[in-house]
Amino acid sequence: MAEKSKSPQKSSLVSPQCPLILRSHRLMDAFAKSDDERDFYLDRMEGFIVFVDLNKTQPELDELEKELNSNRDRYCMIPKLTFYETKKIMEGFVNEKVYDIDTKEKLLDIIQQKEARDNFLEFIYDHHSELEKWQQFYQERSRIRIIEWLRNNNYQFVFEEDLDLPKATIEKLKTHLFEVKAPKEVSAAREALFSKAKTYYSTEALNPRPKRGRPPKQTAKVEIEPQMTIDIYTSVPPIIRPFLYIPDIMSASAVTFSSKFENEEAFLANMRQGTKTEAAAKWDSLSQKLASIRNLSRPTAAEPATALPKIDWSMDDDDDEDDEEGGSKKKAAKKAPATAKPKAEAKKSKATHAKKPVKKKTP
Repeated sequence: MAEKSKSPQKSSLVSPQCPLILRSHRLMDAFAKSDDERDFYLDRMEGFIVFVDLNKTQPELDELEKELNSNRDRYCMIPKLTFYETKKIMEGFVNEKVYDIDTKEKLLDIIQQKEARDNFLEFIYDHHSELEKWQQFYQERSRIRIIEWLRNNNYQFVFEEDLDLPKATIEKLKTHLFEVKAPKEVSAAREALFSKAKTYYSTEALNPRPKRGRPPKQTAKVEIEPQMTIDIYTSVPPIIRPFLYIPDIMSASAVTFSSKFENEEAFLANMRQGTKTEAAAKWDSLSQKLASIRNLSRPTAAEPATALPKIDWSMDDDDDEDDEEGGSKKKAAKKAPATAKPKAEAKKSKATHAKKPVKKKTP
């Protein structure tokens, strides 16, 4: 258990008249991104989040540092997510929620490698059977961690996502946060907030019990777009305004565990780009292999194809010698090489010879 910080001083802080209305989704995002390079603070008076954005100008950063140091009782730094805690979250999911042996071994191997968080998420998003389980597990663990930290730092709070109040009523609660005398509607809503705030300090808030009894009948889920109220802050110092962290996060599933990408859309876009690049690399490799096979099947310039030997098929014009030596020519024909011209050409040659006129001998 971390040490409890000092409660806010009444002399320097104006006390709100009801519990702070916080957005758990934003806190989940800030808790996931808080590391050695990024600092987040939670305000005690109105509950807004301050992000120390290093991309701002140096004068702005100097003024912000001065504001944070001079009002340390107002701004509470959100804890850093250490490597050990990150690894513990991933291992807890694998050991408790993953049942396939091959998938479990693969995930445990990824956790031990470099860039484990993003590689772990990429594997989970590629296996949809594990994605829903991971999102539910991560939300539950993050919620417990946030509630425990808020309790240790003496915050009186409720999560807006847990409230069952009209949107207009919640906005009125924010507007009249510091007013002692408020309209009847606001006073009644404040009582509901105080009752809800007590549930976060109960034992069950940090150790949620699984629901017992017969499971409810499976019905089609009706997705309802959450109606979040607008951000209403009336006591933000001018120097803090450029550093307000107010991302528009509508659901906990949009909060990514990644340390590199700002939101789930950016993470998924990077995954799709990586898939295309990998597919293109495989296609290029296959094309190169096919080209090498074609080159092997072609004859090279240094080794031309072997030509068939030429055979002289011309016959002697002297018919007398043909008659006398007919037998010897037949024997020579039998001894002709196997690479001789086809029979059709031989027959054609003989037919041409038969049509030649016979020479007459002069007396």
